[in-house]
Parts: sequence; structure tokens; C-alpha cells
Amino acid sequence: MPPIRLVLAACTAALMSLALLVPAAEAQDGLSSGALYYAGPDGRYVMGGDWLFRLDPADQGLKQRFMRTTSTAGWTRTTVPNAWNATDTSDESMAGTIGWYRKDFHLPSASRRMSWVLRFESVNYRARFWLNGKPIGANTGAYLPFEIRIPSSALKRTGTNRLVVRVDNRRYPTDFPPSGLSTTNRPTGGWWNYGGILREVYLRRVDRIDFNTVVARPELPCAACDATVLLRTTVRNAASTSQRVRVTGTFGGRAVSLGSASVGPGAFATFSKRIAVKNPRLWAPGSPTLYSARFAARVGDRQVAGWRLRTGIRKIDVSADGHLLLNGRALNVRGVGLHEDDPVVGFAVGNARRDQYIAEVKELGATLIRAHYPLHPYLEELADRDGILLWSEVPVYAVKTQYLKRELVRKLAAKELEANILANQNHPSIIVWSLGNELSSRPGPVQGDYIRNATAQAKALDPTRPVGLAVAGYPSVGCQPEYAPLDVVGINDYFGWYPGPNGVIADRDALPDYLDSVRGCYPKKAIMVTEFGAEANRDGPVEEKGTYQYQQDFVNYHLGVYATKPWLSGAIYWAIEEFRVRPGWEGGNPRPEPPIHQKGLLRFADRSKKPAWFDVQRSYAATPQIGPAPAQ
Repeated sequence: MPPIRLVLAACTAALMSLALLVPAAEAQDGLSSGALYYAGPDGRYVMGGDWLFRLDPADQGLKQRFMRTTSTAGWTRTTVPNAWNATDTSDESMAGTIGWYRKDFHLPSASRRMSWVLRFESVNYRARFWLNGKPIGANTGAYLPFEIRIPSSALKRTGTNRLVVRVDNRRYPTDFPPSGLSTTNRPTGGWWNYGGILREVYLRRVDRIDFNTVVARPELPCAACDATVLLRTTVRNAASTSQRVRVTGTFGGRAVSLGSASVGPGAFATFSKRIAVKNPRLWAPGSPTLYSARFAARVGDRQVAGWRLRTGIRKIDVSADGHLLLNGRALNVRGVGLHEDDPVVGFAVGNARRDQYIAEVKELGATLIRAHYPLHPYLEELADRDGILLWSEVPVYAVKTQYLKRELVRKLAAKELEANILANQNHPSIIVWSLGNELSSRPGPVQGDYIRNATAQAKALDPTRPVGLAVAGYPSVGCQPEYAPLDVVGINDYFGWYPGPNGVIADRDALPDYLDSVRGCYPKKAIMVTEFGAEANRDGPVEEKGTYQYQQDFVNYHLGVYATKPWLSGAIYWAIEEFRVRPGWEGGNPRPEPPIHQKGLLRFADRSKKPAWFDVQRSYAATPQIGPAPAQ
């Protein structure tokens, strides 16, 4: 779904102009009609402008006064998105704390026919919400959107509404990603633990009927076949009386009727229709054709809800001989890992930075991005528009088996996957749903249970995409029957960088035979190298870890090995740019600069290119990343 490049996300001057188009109360409160990405429902308002923030005080009475007082004493002005510890690299910052946000606003409409919803794109990690002093909801987790329906009893139709948000970013070993302590008693984690409201917030208007989920799913039997597109939506009646609802839509300019039904108060109804698309124009890197879809819900003659999106028609599957296929063409993609991070704002990056990410990926010659968590919708829409593939992963990262054996933890991990699919399934760029990263390399029955149930859940929600898992590559683990439900096995390859258990991956020359052994274990699964990389922060001898010369030699060797394995479906360099990990991070570098992960091809401070950038770029350009079209 390529985005409309909203001026809202581009520059301050445009924000000021947009504010002139909304009622005075909205402009004063920082509410702006629209959204920072294209797809989604009508009636959204970005909750911009001034917010207030303060760290948690010990005084309980003071906390209660947060809900009532008009005083701003003790608060500092900020904007959202916001990471309160964006420039704090202390152990305490990584370990987490509690922060409070406050936002005063007026409703854009006082009509009693309207109900209102708050949408948060990402809050890290445990959040509780009050409106006008009344509790209205809570959420646990980050990197995925969630919504809170505002009860009418908490809402002021006229006058000032006060939203208060308590955010606790302290992590536990059962969270995603989990926390922990190092052998020297320092806080650990997969990447820096930024606290706050990390992506934008919306206020959303609902006129009786609300779209709950919307699906536009292409079904393509073969690359030369006509397509079928499933159009399906579930609506909720937010009114106190039954409503007769009629749902219509368009796909590629073609009108579609999805039917009508009587929906009781607070009840849900699902509408669906399959339509044939003759001679579809297929989505792929190099030709990312998109189709516009629109859904409308009507009560009587009045349209009360709308939803828009853009999607693509393509077929993703795994061949009988274990190769990832896009529209019947074998993939040998070259990609990059990505963490959203910035020296000044931390995780709370904006659309201008996301534009940079995609531009850099394209400049490098990569055709795929992998992150350890779902990316922002705007970035995913850019990938749709520009033909960049996405390995979409939930942050079930290195959860220890002693915690994964708890049934509740496995169920919560599967809920992360479900939320990702429901939120992002209309993006044609997503080619794999990934269950996580670097769980135990010897899965056993506990991880096997998670893989089996989560894969079945993913297939039930979206039968059109393969399911994968990224694992640490060690020769000593052998074949794992617990991987049987997976379509794709991702191998994190650090041969010649980390020693691994008992030094099993210290010798890079063991890599070719290891990859062949993986192929032997899983001959009918697609195999992709999901990580490879080496830290670099200085000039020096090619034999010395941490030098630019070592990194260059590392990438050239590994890419050379991959070129000899025609059955590989791709390889992903980890990562395109440096990012913060944790206090004391060394990443295998004898002269590290913690907390920065320095395997990146772009430096963290100024985004300048390391020498290895050009080696990777040259290799990616020389690699045919998509095979020839199948014979007709």
C-alpha cells in the first residue's frame, strides 16, 4: 500500500497549514485531521501539539492530582512520539522506569451520535490510561497498535478532556523481547529499552458503525492465472440500538456489494465477497503494481464509516524442492536488517527518517528488510510502493526455555503473531510471517509446542503466506523435527565472528559444509540466511576483529559462499545501520564502543558509509535476486 505522502509528516510549515483546515479547538489542541500513513479508517485525528511529561514521583497523593489539577508544575512540555530516555545510555535507562504523559483536548464534534476511540501505534511497554480521572483501559506490549474505546461516561462532549497515560518500561524475562542481567549484573536485552509513547496517537471518530478488521487478500493459483481477491470486513455497532448496515466497496475501481445485515447494539457482523480479477498486474520488486480498495458502511442512505487501503496481487509459496517463490519465480534475495533508532530521538523516529531508510535500502541494492518487530505502517507502505520485500517478525526474541515452558508465555507469544497478522496482512511486501528469533537452537517439546500452535494459527489467519523462524546457526545441533511445521528456516550465520558454544563457529571455513547440512536436514523447506555481519569501528589489519578491513573481508567471504548455494532463498546483512543495544555491549569486538551495535554498514552518529557498504552494494548488484519467469 504506497502511502499518500502527507504534508503532515513532511515539514512543520505543512503542519501549520493543515491546522488551518480544522476547527479552532482542534488546532489549539494540536489535533489534525488525517493520519501519518494511508491505509485505515475515516475520521482519524493525529494527536499532535503539546503533551506534558514527567517521571514517576514517589508521592501517591501527587499521582492522584495528575488526574485533576490544571497546574503544569513538575511537568515538561514534549511532543509525541517520544522516548524519554532517548539520549540516556545508563544502566538505569536500560533497566526502565515509569513515566507519565498528559494531553488536554476538545472533541472535534459534540454530537452525541458519535463515539470516540484512542489509537496508539506503539507504547513501550505496560500502559494504563485515564480520561478525566476515570480509568479507561490498559495494554501490555510494544511495536503493535492497539485501540481503547472511550466510554461515554468518561467523555466530555464539550469542554476540555484530559488524557493521562502511565507508561512502565521495566521489562521481565517473560516479555517480548525479554530483559535479564549479564554475568556482571548489568541489564540486558535484544536492543535498547526506550520508554514512552514511541509512535503517534490518534483520536478516532465513530458514527455508530466501526470497521473492526478489513482484509483484501489476493488468491493467485499461478503467475499466469486470473486472480481471486477476498474482500472481508467485520464491523461493530457502537450505538445503543440495532442498526441495519449495508457494506459496499471498490477494488481497482470496480464496485462491489458485500451485503447487508441487522447488527445489534455492541454486536459484530462480518461481510465478505470474492471477486475475480482477470489478467491481474502482479506485484513484485521492479514492478510493484498496487490496487486501491475502499470499503463503506451505510445506515439508510448515510455513509457512516469508510476504510481505504492499497494492496497488490502476488503469489508467495515454497516449491516442492524447497525454494521461496514469488509469482512462480525463485527468490535469491539480498536484504538488510533494520532497527529504528536515532542518536537524538531514539526509537521515536518520524516519517522523514523512514523515507531515508527506504532510500538507503534501495541505494545498497537490497530487496528485503528484516526487523525484530513489526515496522511502522508508513514504512511498510513505502515498501509496498517501492517493491521492497519484508520478513515480518514478532519480538519473541531469545526467550529462555525456562520461561517459554509456561503455557501463558507461549499463548502471549502467539497473540503477538496474531496481532501482527491482523494489523499488517494487507501489505503485499510481507512475504514471511516469522515466529521469532534465536529461541533455543535445540527446540525440544516446549518450543515445538509454540512452533506448532503458532504456525497453525498463522495459517488459519492467512493461508497465503509462508511461516518462518530465525535460528542461531550451529553445526552441533543437527536436524530438528520440531521445525516440521515451518515453511522457511532462517539461519543466523556468524561463522568466523563469534566463537559459538565450544568454538563451533569460530572457523569460517566450516560455513559451506554447515549450510549443506542444513539443506540436508530440511530439503523441502526454504532456507534463508537471516543474519550475517561483523562489527567495525576503525582502520586496522584485516586479521583484527573490529576493523573496517576485517568487516570487508568478512562480507566478501560470506557472500561468496552464498553464491555457491543455488538452493538458498536469500541472505540478509545485519544490519544496514548501527543502533544502540545495551550497556557494556561489545558484540565480539575487542575494542567496542558500547552501547552501539557496530555491525552496521552506516555509522550511528552521522549515517556515513563504512568501506564494507561498497562491497555489499557491489555484490548485491551482481546477484540475480529474482529468477526467470516460469515456462508457460
